[in-house]
Amino acid sequence: MQDTRKQTYDQNKLVKRLQRQVGQAITDFNMIEEGDRVMVCLSGGKDSYAMLDILLALRARAPIHFDLIAVNLDQKQPGFPEHVLPQYLSSIEVEYKIVEEDTYSIVTDKIPAGKTTCSLCSRLRRGILYRTAAELGATKIALGHHLDDMVETLFLNMFHGARLKSMPPKLVSDDKKNIVIRPMAYCRESDIARFAQLRAFPIIPCNLCGSQENLQRKKIKQMLHEWDLEQPGRVVNVFKSLSRVTSSHLMDRALFDFAGLSTESADQLTELDTAFDASPMEALLQRSNLALERG
Repeated sequence: MQDTRKQTYDQNKLVKRLQRQVGQAITDFNMIEEGDRVMVCLSGGKDSYAMLDILLALRARAPIHFDLIAVNLDQKQPGFPEHVLPQYLSSIEVEYKIVEEDTYSIVTDKIPAGKTTCSLCSRLRRGILYRTAAELGATKIALGHHLDDMVETLFLNMFHGARLKSMPPKLVSDDKKNIVIRPMAYCRESDIARFAQLRAFPIIPCNLCGSQENLQRKKIKQMLHEWDLEQPGRVVNVFKSLSRVTSSHLMDRALFDFAGLSTESADQLTELDTAFDASPMEALLQRSNLALERG
């Protein structure tokens, strides 16, 4: 009996944490506003199922009114169980639309056998979703990327593109006609996986196209997994660093006027050089001294 109560407690805690994190991300980045019609992109994977479930729960008690419409793109991949999503979406009584476009044939015709199809497939899918958003009158497009996706993308761009860039929680689409949001930006993938198992979502396998997950992304994912085991909190700290940027301590001349830097302009700087950042012990002592000074 005690084990059952603890399990129920842990499950409720998980649900509340995810809902709180999504609600906080929506608030922090003004993702959803009064009267919005949000197109929730549903792939059949755990992340997009979780996003829809959480958004439905938040909508029920939100102080503003907004609509949700779930959209799935059936790309006519062989073996795709096209009945699964309509059945599920009907069972939870949510408005939805299944878009049928045979991008699979286009991709297999254009890409030689054995080559990666993800890039072309992604561009085709993105264009179709943007068009669908316009047809449905959607004001926002919600994608199911989470904290781990954003950190993985940061390292992928650093390691293989020599660029300090990640996935933003909110952006204007490349056609400049849509606002794309990522409501699960603060959520850990491990929590989402547990949540999906708890809700027993009818997961559709993601390997129907026959292509393998991007090898480099898999390596990054494994690296982050090892970091989590070695030092819990490291991955979250990397994520937090994305919102704590000191441009004067990087090297992008478009973000900071290094050429015009002088001692006379020092008063305009938000952070001066201290040679090295304080060690954890020094930082603790500094906080302790500050607390004593404040009484």
